Amino acid sequence: MTEWTREKRYQRYEEVDQQTIDILTDQVEKSKYRQTFHIQPKTGLLNDPNGLIYFNGVYYVSHQWFPLGPVHGLKYWYTYTSKDLIHFNAEGPSLKPDTRDDSHGVYSGSAFEYNGNLYYMYTANHRDDDWNRISTQHIAKVNHDGSVEKFPKAVISAPPEGYTQHFRDPKVFTKDGVFYAIIAAQNDLEQGRILQYYSTDIVNWELQGEIQTNLEAFGYMWECPDYFDLDGHDLMLFCPQGIEPSGEQFRNIYQSGYIMGQYDLNQLKMNHADFHELDYGFDFYAPQTFLDENGQRILIGWMGLPEINYPSDKDGWAHCLTIPRVLSVEEGNLKQRPIKALEQLRTNKETALGYANKFTRQLHPYDGKQYELIIDILENEATEIYFEVRTSKSQTTLITYNTRAKKVTLDRSESGKLPEHVDGATRSTYLDTPLSNLQIFIDTSSIEIFCNNGERVMTSRIFTDDDATGIKASTESGQVYLRFTKYDLKDDEG
Repeated sequence: MTEWTREKRYQRYEEVDQQTIDILTDQVEKSKYRQTFHIQPKTGLLNDPNGLIYFNGVYYVSHQWFPLGPVHGLKYWYTYTSKDLIHFNAEGPSLKPDTRDDSHGVYSGSAFEYNGNLYYMYTANHRDDDWNRISTQHIAKVNHDGSVEKFPKAVISAPPEGYTQHFRDPKVFTKDGVFYAIIAAQNDLEQGRILQYYSTDIVNWELQGEIQTNLEAFGYMWECPDYFDLDGHDLMLFCPQGIEPSGEQFRNIYQSGYIMGQYDLNQLKMNHADFHELDYGFDFYAPQTFLDENGQRILIGWMGLPEINYPSDKDGWAHCLTIPRVLSVEEGNLKQRPIKALEQLRTNKETALGYANKFTRQLHPYDGKQYELIIDILENEATEIYFEVRTSKSQTTLITYNTRAKKVTLDRSESGKLPEHVDGATRSTYLDTPLSNLQIFIDTSSIEIFCNNGERVMTSRIFTDDDATGIKASTESGQVYLRFTKYDLKDDEG
């Protein structure tokens, strides 16, 4: 097991010899957990999605990247381009830690357009001799040849008085010709907050102040903020750290969610309802949104969490990005649906129609590990329904629906190897309406479950053996009439 000293964590990728890179790359490529239709790191660790934008007919998707191992170290941005958000071209490292201000990492940020050009705003991380953090906000221009040119100095050189150096993750948006940047912050009382800046020329940025919410004591840091208006509602996304579990809520080490209401951009006042989690699975964090070519609001998240050790770590890599989701607000509720373009990956359609009861019924003797499964519940007289995917004689990933409580539970206690430092092996969520539909995306080592056409989503990594390929359905008592539709998913161009 590699001992990740501070020196090793902060090696520059460019200074590592090619033989070491080749050995690591070969090790990663041989990993049995490698995904097929998700963005994953070439080597090392992937975390927050960054710089998401549709610009001049091309999608740009970047992610935080430590190239040398499955740990958090010296961060780069690794960038992909795409025409459809399904097939991606790896462009390689874009933003690199090559200045004094970002000597200890190019941290998260966003993309925006200005005067016909593409720009990034990001957090630069520097450590002094005593290892004190110094966070500054920078801008870089993406040239037409793909090269990145950083502005010569920080555009926001320090957090304002009353806030700590936990000051990062700028998300830029525009309104009425003015550029705004919301930035994650922590005040001197160690409470999470969001600050708002504005600019008319993207060089000179002025602080407007702290965004006012009714969440006064809600964690010690709010990471990865995002703001947008959608279907007549204003939404603010952020990731609070330090929230205690409450029933079925807030069961992960850190949370990711949103508040929805109306935002007064000038008065910095967000009138909103309760904070809601975006995803009720085990592995979802740091999402970012953007508009696609049709004006739809798209969300991509990090399928992982900090401070968790995953089974793929031993193979020299960790984490991936979620599939892109389309957001909408319908009857006052946020819905998340997989983008329609994923249908391009479908092959080998199979269907099954029939009853399931307390005697387990194998609906597909299926040999494979990457597929989309749509389950329609046509009639339900069961007290509980059990759906099993990636099953074998010794392993299974179990989805349970309790009819009376309208409760969906994901249980990965028998899904093979489990991540370390995770509290429990089940996650649950309550639906607003009775379960009528599940749309499930299975990749080699992940599952994404969309309940009731996007009413709730559950995202998790699973690390089953190669022979765990079955699909089953059964009930606790009573019977249920089901229609199963399954497609193999294959990205031939990925």
